[in-house]
Amino acid sequence: MDLTASLSAAFGGKRVFITGHTGFKGSWLALWLKALGAEVHGLALEPETNPSLFDKLGLEKEIDSHNIADIRNAELVRNCILSAAPDYLFHLAAQPLVRRSYTEPVETYATNVMGTLHVMEAMRLLEKPSVGVMVTTDKCYENQENARRYREDDPLGGYDPYSSSKACAEIAIASWRRSFWAEGVKKALASGRAGNVIGGGDWSEDRIIPDVVKHLAAGEAIPVRSPWAVRPWQHVLDPLLGYLMLAQRLGETTFGPEGGLPDQPENLQGAYNFGPHEADNRTVQELVEYALKHWPGKWEDCSDPNAPHEAKLLHLDATKAQQTLGWRPTWDFAQAVEETILWYREAENPAADMRAYSLDQIARFSAKAVDKATAR
Repeated sequence: MDLTASLSAAFGGKRVFITGHTGFKGSWLALWLKALGAEVHGLALEPETNPSLFDKLGLEKEIDSHNIADIRNAELVRNCILSAAPDYLFHLAAQPLVRRSYTEPVETYATNVMGTLHVMEAMRLLEKPSVGVMVTTDKCYENQENARRYREDDPLGGYDPYSSSKACAEIAIASWRRSFWAEGVKKALASGRAGNVIGGGDWSEDRIIPDVVKHLAAGEAIPVRSPWAVRPWQHVLDPLLGYLMLAQRLGETTFGPEGGLPDQPENLQGAYNFGPHEADNRTVQELVEYALKHWPGKWEDCSDPNAPHEAKLLHLDATKAQQTLGWRPTWDFAQAVEETILWYREAENPAADMRAYSLDQIARFSAKAVDKATAR
């Protein structure tokens, strides 16, 4: 069975709830799940940017997205999730920006920690088998900024409020799983920690690809504030595939006739890193220069020694996801950048059908993922 058929068998006809479905990653995930035949429900704020990927993909007409609300509202979150009664739940809603967390630290913790608790508590109250994948970040580790690749059992931490809030969320996720997902409960809970994702349709502030696109479209030099910072760059479809494969594996047991997660390997639930191959950990400067191969322009060093602290070096070890789930990165650094920039160049045409273009990217990505799996 190929990848698309396998995922369709898992999610086709299933009720899937996505928090943050109007955001960048959430919109891509909603589109993919709809293509797999899932019945998708969502809860999120209105799209924060204009344009937004959610609008470009026409998702308002495709999914039950009337739940436009804040995950800090516990009662509303509970009512929305219990009403949807999902088989699968993907929690992506967050305050995801490091620099904003310095100006809105309390709001960042309220969203990323309490919002996560509200979602898990609603899932706990569901009177049916269910699987939850809680999305956090690679920045949840106590980063020593050395060449070591962080593994799931490394200490959590975080210098800035955003990173720290995600570490707190991870601790809460582990507690909820141990405290309430006891033996005999047909529910499963895991978390996904992804690296720096890029891809078409991200217009968020203080992110390098949106900055690249905005300035190239205006014929301006791209200001780069941290050219030497190294990040685990990956196309958005790579970690999303990881989340889907993780939910699929958990669902195979949770929804099975025998039930009983205790029969599964101890590490099936828990945290999973989804990061690129070591060779794809590149500097911001390399990312910008690869982007310029597909959209000519120039960049300038705008390093600010007084800027708020951001990590300069971060590496992930995705061995657990590879060995447990069979997940591997599909698009390498060069192709991830190329596919990203070509998406934005296509979107420059007002008549472009970005839903069709994005579905084609998903189809080509899925085909290559199958080819790579076959080659192993």
